[in-house]
Amino acid sequence: MAKLLPVKKLLLLAALCLVAYAPALNLPLIEDDYPNIAQALDFPSPVAPLLNPIFRTRATSYWAMKSLYGAFHMSPNAYHSFSLALHIFNTWLLYFALRQWRQTRAAALWAAGFFAVHEGHQEAVMWFSAINELLQFLFGGLALLLWMRGRRWIAPSLLCFALALISKESAVVFVALFVFAWFGRPQTLPRWSLLPYAIFAAIAVASVVMTQSYSFRFSDGSFSWHAPFWITLPRGFFRLMWIWGWIAAAILAWRARAAFTHGAALAAIIWIAVALLPYSFLTYSTQIPSRQTYLASAGLALLFGLMASHLYEQGGGFRSAAIVLAIAALLHNVGYIWYRKRPQFLARAQPTEQLIHAVRETGAPVWVQCFPLARITAEAAVRLETGLSPQDLLWTEAEAQQRPPKTVLCYMDVHRAQ
Repeated sequence: MAKLLPVKKLLLLAALCLVAYAPALNLPLIEDDYPNIAQALDFPSPVAPLLNPIFRTRATSYWAMKSLYGAFHMSPNAYHSFSLALHIFNTWLLYFALRQWRQTRAAALWAAGFFAVHEGHQEAVMWFSAINELLQFLFGGLALLLWMRGRRWIAPSLLCFALALISKESAVVFVALFVFAWFGRPQTLPRWSLLPYAIFAAIAVASVVMTQSYSFRFSDGSFSWHAPFWITLPRGFFRLMWIWGWIAAAILAWRARAAFTHGAALAAIIWIAVALLPYSFLTYSTQIPSRQTYLASAGLALLFGLMASHLYEQGGGFRSAAIVLAIAALLHNVGYIWYRKRPQFLARAQPTEQLIHAVRETGAPVWVQCFPLARITAEAAVRLETGLSPQDLLWTEAEAQQRPPKTVLCYMDVHRAQ
């Protein structure tokens, strides 16, 4: 693995991303994609999301959505290609970050390769609305790498960290990763250099907390101080570790006697828990959604990389075991994405696709007698895909009497009105 040239390693990692997530490229847009894109278009200027106390922590997503719509309108391939490109860049970032420490240098390529194909965070890559997870990782990772280059790079690093904080609220946990980096390379990173990041993170947290009386994020189950985090966090941790994390941890505990390997493995496990913590305050579920494990998956990937590199360096049969485990992990993750997750995403897209098709084929108005998704999704989809007004969707019998519909739609049952 170490004999590969740097450019070839990056191409290999990009190829792994494509092999795993190519099924996402021809998926339709689904569910929240439509209202989120509509929301992005409704902002009158690039500054507008930053001035909105609720939406400023997702500003980079809205900027990306508006730019993509301006260039490609509603082409799903363009949106999913953008997500996949972000995933490739993030995989490269993880590789470069792990190359910075002696303890993880040998594991960097193994870990980044696992991260590239990991199915556990598939929703972050395959569902376009989850690009906030990808953008948070991108800007947070860039901030970390620039910071590790020394004092002269702190200003651009802080800019990237600020972009991470307006990508998603949970980006504040990157401060913990900065602390890990400082302990790994204290001779090149002055202790005071952590302070600006801590201040930025504190300001971001305060700005979110100030909205709790009126922000929907505190009332729709996304975050609550009363959530059973003591159940959600351990459950999320054990679920993310299954199965390759537990295999890696068991092999490292059995074979790795070097102190630095144990230290790096412990840091990976701690990082998983820290990265999952902000998502453990859900009230609508005690299971953390897969898209929200994207940041934590970097810790899992490191754990797998440490295991694979340790076995590989032992030579002989252990080297063969590392290769077999890596191939098994590749086949398991890629196969799961292609044959389990892709059909699920197609099923999730079906109601909206059916609605759009009905409106295009028969015209408006359409009497929607039953629809399994939120009304805002239907209205945004019709507006963006057909150019018709949301008022062309009728939701009650009274509306249908006032405006006789051309089509009656119930999920899986579309027919022309008599």
